[in-house]
Order: sequence, then C-alpha cells, then structure tokens
Amino acid sequence: MCLWYTFIFTIGVTFQYITLRPFASTVINGILLNISVCAMAWVAWKWSSLLFKRKIVVQIAGHLVGIIVSFIILASISYFLEYYLDDFKSFEEWQEYLLEQLGIASMQYNLEYVTAITVYYIIRYIETIRQNENEKTKLAIENNQMQMSLLKSQINPHFLFNTLNSISTLMGTDKIKARKMMSMLSDVIRYALDSNDLPAASLSEELEFIRNYIAIQQVRFGERLVFKEDIDKECMGLKLPPMVLQPLVENSVKHGISPKEEGGIITLRITKGKDWVYIELSDNGVGIHNNSEYETSKSGVGLKNSNERLKNMFDYRSRLKINATEEGYSVNFQIPWKTK
Repeated sequence: MCLWYTFIFTIGVTFQYITLRPFASTVINGILLNISVCAMAWVAWKWSSLLFKRKIVVQIAGHLVGIIVSFIILASISYFLEYYLDDFKSFEEWQEYLLEQLGIASMQYNLEYVTAITVYYIIRYIETIRQNENEKTKLAIENNQMQMSLLKSQINPHFLFNTLNSISTLMGTDKIKARKMMSMLSDVIRYALDSNDLPAASLSEELEFIRNYIAIQQVRFGERLVFKEDIDKECMGLKLPPMVLQPLVENSVKHGISPKEEGGIITLRITKGKDWVYIELSDNGVGIHNNSEYETSKSGVGLKNSNERLKNMFDYRSRLKINATEEGYSVNFQIPWKTK
C-alpha cells in the first residue's frame, strides 16, 4: 500500500516540479509528506484492528474521528513543510491553511485514510471467509468421522446379538458346541474391537473374520450351511471398510439359507478387472420366495451401513447392488484397484 502511495506522490511531485515549482524543496517536501502518509496509513491500519471487533456504530464513529485526526495531522505536516520553514509561524496562519485545505485538497488527505481502512477491511473479510470455510471443512471431516464410528458401532452389536442368541440356544442342547462357538466368538469380538478404530482393513483380514463368523454359524446349522470361496489371490491386499462383508453374509444366512429346509451354499467371489475389483456374495437359498424379505441397502440396518461405508470410503460407484431371483440372492459391489 505504501508503494502505491509512493507511486501517486511521485507522479504528483514530478508534475508540480516541472510545471509550477522547479525547486529542490518541492522534491524534498514531497518525499517527507509521502513518508508521513505511509506512517499515517500504518496508524490507520492499527486503529482499524482495534475497532474491528467493536459494534458497527462504534466502528463508524471511530473512523469518522480517524478521518478528522488524519486530516489535521497530514494538513499540519503539509503546512510545516510549505510555510513554517519559510517563517510563517503564527497560529492564525496555521488555522487559515487548514481551512483552505478543507476544500478539494482535503480529499487527498482523506483518501489516504479511507484507502488504508478499505484495504484492511477487505483483507479481514477474505480472512473471515477463509476461516469460515476451514471451520466448515473441519466440521464436515469431524462429522464424517463421527458418522463412520456410528456406522461401525451399529454393525458390531447387530452381529454380537445374533451370535449370542445362537449360543444361548445351544447351551440347552449341546454345551460342547456352545463352548466351541464361544471360543470362536472371542476371536471375532477381538477383531471387531481392534478394527473399530481403523479406517480400513485388508481383504485377507476380512476373510479371516468372515471364516470365523461362518464357522460359528456352521456350529448351529451343521451341513445345511456350506461356504465357498472363489478369490483372485492378487486381491488379498485390497483395503476395505472393516466388517463390511459381515452384514452381507449374515443376510444370506438369515434370509436365504435358514428358511430353506435343506440349507444351501453361500459363495464369495472376488475377481480383478483392469481398474476395478468386483466382489459378489451370493446364495442359492429361497431367493424371491422368502416370506420374510431380504434386507436391502435401503431397508436393512446392516446392509444400509455397509452401503454407506463403501460410498464414504470410495464413491457412489461402490454402492451395493442387490438381486433376488428364483435361484437365490446376491449382493455385489466394486472397488477401485488402486486401493491395493
């Protein structure tokens, strides 16, 4: 801002020196007045910072006072340079000079002050907008993290409730199987607790968790429940939201295999394409003939949470796709290969 003042004063002083006053004092006085204006701009800047947090009425009143004081100081400096050094030293002459400057000349002095406070308020306005945007971004990130934690906390009790219900049933019929299920459940709970604070887990870790979950269910269902895997070995290092597959498997067990008298097969297929990895979990259960409808990504809590977590970690293209037919039920989604 001082550079701008210097540029303006240079033009003004040069013009005055060439056309009206070709004296060395013209240049010297112009330099001294320019330094004074820069100093007053700094004072105006500090004065604005003091007024900024006050009420609007106080700010307006404060700047009106600032304009008056700035005019008196700069006009007095101009008087000192123009007249006082030439022995015009009376108080009346100083008053007369200030009154003369109240016309068009006063606009120059006032313009410097107004320019200084205008630049200050523009900068503070931009900083305020940037700060508000940063706060909004921070709140959005925190909200997203809270939402992710909430989604995880909704999945874990959902799984735990169903497993404990199975153990409770077995306690009265087969205590050996119940103890075996409790042992496997401890491994499942340990993974659930450890992964609850992690943003992602590898596919190999998820598979180990799913195998333990299936083993728990097989204690209950016996040979009625068969689990098959068809997985591309290259995909084992892929990152997924922790426990995202469990609601899919639970949905098939509960709504596909359990209602079917002879049971059925749950198959997990993971294949690698050029840019995407395709994951499908299907069963040959009752399919569309199920009297109690399968959960969908829009209705069931478990699948809805998995759907939201996939979209949050990747994007809408990774959402769950549900398909129920005469031959059974399937859920599939895709994730980008770059997540490996």
